Amino acid sequence: MTERFSHPSGLAVKRSTIRFWYLTHRWTSIISTLFLLMLCVTGLPLIFHDEIDAAFGEDWESRLAGNPSASVGQPLDSIVARALAERPGEVPLFIGFSQDSSLITVTTGPSPDAPGSAMTLLNFDRLTGRSLGPVEGGGVMETILALHVDMLLGLPGMLFLGVMGILFLIALISGVVLYAPFMQRLRFGTLRRGRSKRVRRLDQHNLLGAATLGWALVVGATGAINAFADPLTDNWREGELAEMIAAQSSEEPLDPAAYGSLDLAMARAQEILPGRSPQFVGFPGGAWSGPRQYAIFFQGDRPLTSHLLTPALVEADTGRLVDAREMPAINKALMLSKPLHFGDYGGLPFKLLWAVLDLLTIWVLWTGLLLWLRRSPDRTERAVEEIALRSAPA
Repeated sequence: MTERFSHPSGLAVKRSTIRFWYLTHRWTSIISTLFLLMLCVTGLPLIFHDEIDAAFGEDWESRLAGNPSASVGQPLDSIVARALAERPGEVPLFIGFSQDSSLITVTTGPSPDAPGSAMTLLNFDRLTGRSLGPVEGGGVMETILALHVDMLLGLPGMLFLGVMGILFLIALISGVVLYAPFMQRLRFGTLRRGRSKRVRRLDQHNLLGAATLGWALVVGATGAINAFADPLTDNWREGELAEMIAAQSSEEPLDPAAYGSLDLAMARAQEILPGRSPQFVGFPGGAWSGPRQYAIFFQGDRPLTSHLLTPALVEADTGRLVDAREMPAINKALMLSKPLHFGDYGGLPFKLLWAVLDLLTIWVLWTGLLLWLRRSPDRTERAVEEIALRSAPA
């Protein structure tokens, strides 16, 4: 007959159940720990990405702060004309706006369907129309971001880290299941200072793990969602956006020389989407637009809705509005998860909090790794027995 022990919830807990959760926690933690340590270490400077760029003079946003290019400045048509004057023989592909500064970015290429490797990004100050030169890639922060996102391996690396994020969530949940009965006869947060070094390390691991649990769940879940960003975005582009464009797909692509006023197209779109600001524009013939339409992507004017996009298709030659639709729910979750993952919702105080919790999580991962490396051969059965005994009625 299997021996049972009472759980605080009143349910019976079997040794076999404890063993299952213990091994689940142990192996999901072991498999994911090294990668999570890398993510926590690279994530720390990324929390302060904007501040670091500003400190080293690499951030045009901070230099031009105060006049959002999404709403004020020189006409868009004149900005595009200046970009094409710098890149003769090329066509406009995208325009990117800022909500915090007068910085505006124009992307050009040799043809409307040019690959990313053939594109050139040009910075402008929309307030004055002054050219700020091409956007320079690379740098230490970009390398750190690439390591954090996909380990420099592209989509396979991104999906792999997404799986590690899911294992991390399982490790957290299984850790909570084990911690509750383990602390049945101890006060929450007890540190047994008179015991062995291993026991003290275990108590630190459990205490800090419990203290950072909420944050770790949020960051782990949003990180796992972000890891699948490319497939989710591609699905949206090939689904909802493709449906918007489908009615126009039989039309011949519009010659870039026949593009009409972008300012007029913007005004028409904003008539049906009041209170929203443009985030970027895709010119006709690209992956994000129709063969003859501007695709204007708007964001909301509130802290939460500012991360959600609403695309509007406007005919580039006539300025007639074709369609406008909200994002699917899964893509809304993706867009909302990105700033929450890096603590970008509440300014510097929120970033500092994120940094402290990140450091504590690094310690939790490190102590967990040490506990596993210095385990005894019969550690599993001893741990299961200890948890079971602590779960038993007094």
